[in-house]
Amino acid sequence: MSAAQISMHLRSFATDDQGDWRWLLDQAVAADRAGIDRIVLSDHVVFGEDLESYGNPKTGGSKGGKQPTGPDGHWLEPLTFLSVAAGRTERLRLSTSILLAALRTPAVLAKTLSTLDVLSNGRVEVGVGVGWQKAEYDAVGLDFADRGAVLDRTLAVCHQLWTEPVASFDDGVLRFERIHMMPKPVQPGGIPVWVSGTVNGPMLRRLARFGSGWIPWGDDALDLLGAIPKMRDGVAALGRDPSAIGVVGTIPIKKTADGSVDIAASLESVPALRAAGVTDFRAALPFGDSIAESIDLLSPFVAAFRSATS
Repeated sequence: MSAAQISMHLRSFATDDQGDWRWLLDQAVAADRAGIDRIVLSDHVVFGEDLESYGNPKTGGSKGGKQPTGPDGHWLEPLTFLSVAAGRTERLRLSTSILLAALRTPAVLAKTLSTLDVLSNGRVEVGVGVGWQKAEYDAVGLDFADRGAVLDRTLAVCHQLWTEPVASFDDGVLRFERIHMMPKPVQPGGIPVWVSGTVNGPMLRRLARFGSGWIPWGDDALDLLGAIPKMRDGVAALGRDPSAIGVVGTIPIKKTADGSVDIAASLESVPALRAAGVTDFRAALPFGDSIAESIDLLSPFVAAFRSATS
Protein backbone atom coordinates (compact mmCIF):
# COMPACT_ATOMS: atom_id res chain seq x y z
CA MET A 1 0.00 0.00 0.00
CA SER A 2 1.32 3.45 -0.87
CA ALA A 3 2.07 6.00 1.83
CA ALA A 4 -0.95 7.78 3.27
CA GLN A 5 -1.40 11.37 2.16
CA ILE A 6 -3.46 14.26 3.46
CA SER A 7 -5.35 16.59 1.13
CA MET A 8 -7.44 19.72 1.39
CA HIS A 9 -10.29 20.87 -0.80
CA LEU A 10 -9.95 24.62 -1.38
CA ARG A 11 -13.27 26.45 -1.70
CA SER A 12 -12.66 28.11 -5.05
CA PHE A 13 -16.27 29.24 -5.18
CA ALA A 14 -18.41 31.76 -3.34
CA THR A 15 -21.90 33.16 -3.36
CA ASP A 16 -20.58 36.64 -4.22
CA ASP A 17 -17.60 38.36 -5.80
CA GLN A 18 -14.41 37.79 -3.78
CA GLY A 19 -12.37 40.48 -5.48
CA ASP A 20 -8.80 39.40 -6.26
CA TRP A 21 -9.02 35.98 -4.51
CA ARG A 22 -5.51 36.41 -3.07
CA TRP A 23 -6.75 34.85 0.17
CA LEU A 24 -7.29 31.56 -1.70
CA LEU A 25 -3.77 31.60 -3.13
CA ASP A 26 -2.49 32.28 0.38
CA GLN A 27 -4.31 29.16 1.53
CA ALA A 28 -2.48 27.12 -1.10
CA VAL A 29 0.84 28.57 0.06
CA ALA A 30 0.03 27.81 3.70
CA ALA A 31 -0.98 24.23 2.86
CA ASP A 32 2.29 23.77 0.97
CA ARG A 33 4.44 25.06 3.84
CA ALA A 34 2.48 23.19 6.53
CA GLY A 35 3.09 19.82 4.85
CA ILE A 36 -0.31 19.13 3.26
CA ASP A 37 0.26 16.74 0.36
CA ARG A 38 -2.40 17.85 -2.09
CA ILE A 39 -4.97 20.54 -2.81
CA VAL A 40 -8.06 19.80 -4.89
CA LEU A 41 -10.51 22.16 -6.53
CA SER A 42 -14.06 21.79 -7.83
CA ASP A 43 -15.22 22.65 -11.34
CA HIS A 44 -18.28 24.22 -12.89
CA VAL A 45 -18.03 26.02 -16.21
CA VAL A 46 -21.55 27.48 -16.21
CA PHE A 47 -24.80 26.97 -14.32
CA GLY A 48 -28.36 26.42 -15.34
CA GLU A 49 -31.18 26.94 -12.87
CA ASP A 50 -32.11 23.31 -12.14
CA LEU A 51 -29.92 22.98 -9.06
CA GLU A 52 -32.24 20.37 -7.57
CA SER A 53 -30.47 17.81 -9.77
CA TYR A 54 -27.44 17.94 -7.47
CA GLY A 55 -29.44 15.85 -4.99
CA ASN A 56 -30.70 13.36 -7.59
CA PRO A 57 -28.57 10.20 -7.96
CA LYS A 58 -30.39 9.33 -11.21
CA THR A 59 -28.69 12.24 -12.95
CA GLY A 60 -25.33 11.84 -11.23
CA GLY A 61 -26.02 13.80 -8.08
CA SER A 62 -25.70 12.73 -4.46
CA LYS A 63 -28.89 11.84 -2.57
CA GLY A 64 -29.93 14.74 -0.38
CA GLY A 65 -27.01 16.88 -1.57
CA LYS A 66 -27.33 20.65 -1.92
CA GLN A 67 -25.41 22.81 -4.36
CA PRO A 68 -23.34 25.29 -2.27
CA THR A 69 -24.18 28.38 -4.33
CA GLY A 70 -27.00 29.59 -6.51
CA PRO A 71 -26.68 29.69 -10.29
CA ASP A 72 -25.05 33.12 -10.01
CA GLY A 73 -22.30 31.86 -7.68
CA HIS A 74 -18.68 32.67 -8.49
CA TRP A 75 -16.63 29.59 -9.46
CA LEU A 76 -12.99 29.82 -10.50
CA GLU A 77 -11.80 27.63 -13.38
CA PRO A 78 -9.64 25.09 -11.52
CA LEU A 79 -6.78 24.54 -13.97
CA THR A 80 -6.25 28.28 -14.28
CA PHE A 81 -6.11 28.62 -10.50
CA LEU A 82 -3.76 25.65 -10.16
CA SER A 83 -1.45 27.21 -12.74
CA VAL A 84 -1.12 30.31 -10.59
CA ALA A 85 -0.80 28.24 -7.41
CA ALA A 86 1.97 26.18 -9.03
CA GLY A 87 4.10 29.31 -9.23
CA ARG A 88 3.64 30.07 -5.53
CA THR A 89 4.17 26.57 -4.13
CA GLU A 90 7.07 24.11 -4.17
CA ARG A 91 6.00 20.59 -3.25
CA LEU A 92 2.19 20.55 -3.07
CA ARG A 93 0.41 18.28 -5.53
CA LEU A 94 -2.20 20.07 -7.64
CA SER A 95 -5.46 18.30 -8.41
CA THR A 96 -9.20 18.57 -9.07
CA SER A 97 -12.20 16.93 -7.48
CA ILE A 98 -13.67 16.87 -9.89
CA LEU A 99 -12.85 18.32 -13.30
CA LEU A 100 -15.66 17.95 -15.83
CA ALA A 101 -13.10 16.85 -18.38
CA ALA A 102 -15.70 16.01 -21.05
CA LEU A 103 -16.51 19.72 -21.38
CA ARG A 104 -12.98 20.38 -22.67
CA THR A 105 -11.75 19.48 -26.14
CA PRO A 106 -9.56 16.39 -25.58
CA ALA A 107 -6.38 17.52 -27.33
CA VAL A 108 -6.56 20.99 -25.76
CA LEU A 109 -7.04 19.46 -22.29
CA ALA A 110 -4.09 17.13 -22.87
CA LYS A 111 -1.91 20.09 -23.80
CA THR A 112 -3.07 22.22 -20.87
CA LEU A 113 -2.41 19.53 -18.28
CA SER A 114 0.91 18.57 -19.84
CA THR A 115 2.10 22.18 -19.82
CA LEU A 116 1.08 22.59 -16.18
CA ASP A 117 2.88 19.38 -15.27
CA VAL A 118 6.08 20.60 -16.92
CA LEU A 119 5.92 24.03 -15.28
CA SER A 120 5.13 22.56 -11.83
CA ASN A 121 7.89 19.93 -12.10
CA GLY A 122 5.51 16.96 -12.21
CA ARG A 123 3.01 17.89 -9.49
CA VAL A 124 -0.26 17.64 -11.43
CA GLU A 125 -3.08 15.13 -10.99
CA VAL A 126 -6.63 15.27 -12.29
CA GLY A 127 -9.79 13.96 -10.67
CA VAL A 128 -12.56 13.48 -13.22
CA GLY A 129 -16.24 12.60 -13.30
CA VAL A 130 -19.31 12.95 -15.47
CA GLY A 131 -21.08 15.55 -13.33
CA TRP A 132 -24.79 16.03 -12.66
CA GLN A 133 -25.80 19.18 -14.51
CA LYS A 134 -27.34 18.90 -17.97
CA ALA A 135 -27.12 22.67 -18.52
CA GLU A 136 -23.32 22.58 -18.64
CA TYR A 137 -23.35 20.03 -21.43
CA ASP A 138 -26.01 22.01 -23.27
CA ALA A 139 -23.87 25.15 -23.04
CA VAL A 140 -20.90 23.52 -24.78
CA GLY A 141 -22.99 21.66 -27.35
CA LEU A 142 -22.72 18.14 -25.94
CA ASP A 143 -25.42 15.56 -25.31
CA PHE A 144 -25.78 14.99 -21.56
CA ALA A 145 -26.87 11.40 -22.22
CA ASP A 146 -23.48 10.70 -23.87
CA ARG A 147 -21.37 12.24 -21.12
CA GLY A 148 -19.78 8.96 -20.03
CA ALA A 149 -18.68 8.07 -23.55
CA VAL A 150 -17.36 11.60 -24.09
CA LEU A 151 -15.35 11.42 -20.88
CA ASP A 152 -13.87 8.06 -21.86
CA ARG A 153 -12.91 9.45 -25.27
CA THR A 154 -11.33 12.49 -23.64
CA LEU A 155 -9.23 10.35 -21.29
CA ALA A 156 -8.20 8.00 -24.10
CA VAL A 157 -7.03 10.89 -26.29
CA CYS A 158 -5.12 12.45 -23.39
CA HIS A 159 -3.39 9.15 -22.67
CA GLN A 160 -2.37 8.75 -26.31
CA LEU A 161 -1.00 12.27 -26.58
CA TRP A 162 0.81 12.03 -23.23
CA THR A 163 2.50 8.70 -23.91
CA GLU A 164 2.98 8.22 -27.66
CA PRO A 165 5.73 10.03 -29.61
CA VAL A 166 3.42 10.04 -32.62
CA ALA A 167 -0.23 9.50 -31.70
CA SER A 168 -3.15 8.06 -33.63
CA PHE A 169 -6.72 7.56 -32.50
CA ASP A 170 -9.96 6.19 -33.93
CA ASP A 171 -13.04 5.29 -31.89
CA GLY A 172 -15.54 5.70 -34.69
CA VAL A 173 -16.39 9.26 -33.64
CA LEU A 174 -13.01 10.99 -33.36
CA ARG A 175 -10.16 10.06 -35.66
CA PHE A 176 -6.64 11.39 -36.17
CA GLU A 177 -3.32 10.00 -37.41
CA ARG A 178 0.33 10.84 -36.82
CA ILE A 179 -0.27 13.68 -34.41
CA HIS A 180 2.61 15.20 -32.43
CA MET A 181 2.17 16.91 -29.06
CA MET A 182 5.06 18.26 -27.06
CA PRO A 183 6.05 18.72 -24.33
CA LYS A 184 4.98 15.50 -22.70
CA PRO A 185 4.17 15.47 -18.97
CA VAL A 186 7.12 15.14 -16.63
CA GLN A 187 5.48 12.21 -14.86
CA PRO A 188 6.11 8.83 -16.53
CA GLY A 189 2.93 7.49 -18.08
CA GLY A 190 1.27 10.89 -18.09
CA ILE A 191 -0.87 12.79 -15.60
CA PRO A 192 -2.33 10.55 -12.84
CA VAL A 193 -6.11 10.32 -13.20
CA TRP A 194 -8.47 9.89 -10.25
CA VAL A 195 -11.90 8.64 -11.32
CA SER A 196 -14.98 9.70 -9.38
CA GLY A 197 -18.26 7.84 -9.16
CA THR A 198 -20.29 5.14 -7.49
CA VAL A 199 -19.43 1.47 -8.03
CA ASN A 200 -21.16 0.69 -11.32
CA GLY A 201 -20.19 -0.79 -14.67
CA PRO A 202 -19.15 2.38 -16.54
CA MET A 203 -17.19 3.78 -13.59
CA LEU A 204 -15.39 0.48 -13.00
CA ARG A 205 -14.39 0.20 -16.65
CA ARG A 206 -13.14 3.81 -16.60
CA LEU A 207 -11.24 3.23 -13.38
CA ALA A 208 -9.68 -0.03 -14.56
CA ARG A 209 -8.60 1.53 -17.83
CA PHE A 210 -7.41 4.97 -16.79
CA GLY A 211 -7.43 5.33 -13.01
CA SER A 212 -4.58 5.89 -10.61
CA GLY A 213 -7.15 6.35 -7.87
CA TRP A 214 -10.85 6.33 -7.01
CA ILE A 215 -12.89 9.21 -5.60
CA PRO A 216 -16.02 7.61 -4.08
CA TRP A 217 -19.31 9.41 -4.62
CA GLY A 218 -22.84 9.26 -3.27
CA ASP A 219 -23.78 6.31 -1.08
CA ASP A 220 -20.37 4.69 -1.64
CA ALA A 221 -18.66 7.71 -0.11
CA LEU A 222 -20.91 7.34 2.94
CA ASP A 223 -20.21 3.58 3.28
CA LEU A 224 -16.55 3.52 2.34
CA LEU A 225 -15.67 0.39 4.30
CA GLY A 226 -18.31 -1.52 2.35
CA ALA A 227 -17.62 0.15 -0.98
CA ILE A 228 -13.88 -0.43 -1.25
CA PRO A 229 -14.17 -4.25 -1.48
CA LYS A 230 -16.85 -3.85 -4.19
CA MET A 231 -14.58 -1.53 -6.15
CA ARG A 232 -11.62 -3.89 -5.81
CA ASP A 233 -13.63 -6.92 -6.91
CA GLY A 234 -15.00 -4.98 -9.87
CA VAL A 235 -11.65 -3.80 -11.24
CA ALA A 236 -10.05 -7.18 -10.58
CA ALA A 237 -12.74 -8.81 -12.72
CA LEU A 238 -11.66 -6.44 -15.51
CA GLY A 239 -8.04 -7.55 -15.23
CA ARG A 240 -6.70 -4.63 -13.19
CA ASP A 241 -4.69 -5.04 -10.00
CA PRO A 242 -6.78 -3.18 -7.38
CA SER A 243 -3.81 -2.76 -5.04
CA ALA A 244 -2.39 -0.20 -7.49
CA ILE A 245 -5.46 2.04 -7.19
CA GLY A 246 -5.54 4.76 -4.56
CA VAL A 247 -8.72 5.60 -2.65
CA VAL A 248 -10.00 8.90 -1.29
CA GLY A 249 -11.54 9.02 2.16
CA THR A 250 -12.68 11.81 4.45
CA ILE A 251 -11.44 12.60 7.94
CA PRO A 252 -14.46 13.76 9.99
CA ILE A 253 -13.19 16.87 11.75
CA LYS A 254 -14.31 17.14 15.38
CA LYS A 255 -14.16 20.27 17.50
CA THR A 256 -13.41 21.01 21.13
CA ALA A 257 -15.71 23.07 23.35
CA ASP A 258 -13.94 26.28 22.30
CA GLY A 259 -14.42 25.51 18.59
CA SER A 260 -10.84 24.52 17.78
CA VAL A 261 -9.99 21.25 16.02
CA ASP A 262 -9.78 18.24 18.34
CA ILE A 263 -6.88 16.57 16.60
CA ALA A 264 -6.90 13.28 18.54
CA ALA A 265 -10.65 12.80 18.18
CA SER A 266 -10.59 13.70 14.49
CA LEU A 267 -7.91 11.13 13.75
CA GLU A 268 -9.66 8.24 15.54
CA SER A 269 -11.15 6.93 12.28
CA VAL A 270 -7.89 7.03 10.35
CA PRO A 271 -6.47 3.58 11.29
CA ALA A 272 -9.63 1.76 10.20
CA LEU A 273 -9.84 3.71 6.95
CA ARG A 274 -6.16 3.11 6.32
CA ALA A 275 -6.56 -0.61 6.92
CA ALA A 276 -9.50 -0.66 4.50
CA GLY A 277 -7.36 0.84 1.74
CA VAL A 278 -7.75 4.62 1.91
CA THR A 279 -4.61 6.34 0.65
CA ASP A 280 -5.70 9.99 0.31
CA PHE A 281 -7.33 11.49 3.38
CA ARG A 282 -9.33 14.69 2.78
CA ALA A 283 -9.58 17.04 5.76
CA ALA A 284 -11.64 20.23 5.95
CA LEU A 285 -9.30 22.11 8.25
CA PRO A 286 -9.60 25.80 9.16
CA PHE A 287 -7.35 28.50 7.75
CA GLY A 288 -6.31 31.67 9.51
CA ASP A 289 -6.31 35.27 8.33
CA SER A 290 -2.68 35.11 7.19
CA ILE A 291 -0.28 32.55 5.78
CA ALA A 292 1.62 32.39 9.08
CA GLU A 293 -1.55 31.89 11.12
CA SER A 294 -2.77 29.18 8.73
CA ILE A 295 0.54 27.32 8.98
CA ASP A 296 0.25 27.40 12.78
CA LEU A 297 -3.25 25.90 12.54
CA LEU A 298 -2.41 23.20 9.98
CA SER A 299 1.03 22.00 11.05
CA PRO A 300 0.06 20.23 14.30
CA PHE A 301 -2.68 18.31 12.50
CA VAL A 302 -0.29 17.25 9.74
CA ALA A 303 2.29 16.09 12.29
CA ALA A 304 -0.31 14.05 14.18
CA PHE A 305 -1.57 12.56 10.92
CA ARG A 306 1.95 11.45 9.99
CA SER A 307 2.32 9.76 13.38
CA ALA A 308 -1.06 8.04 13.02
CA THR A 309 -0.24 6.63 9.58
CA SER A 310 3.47 5.83 9.91
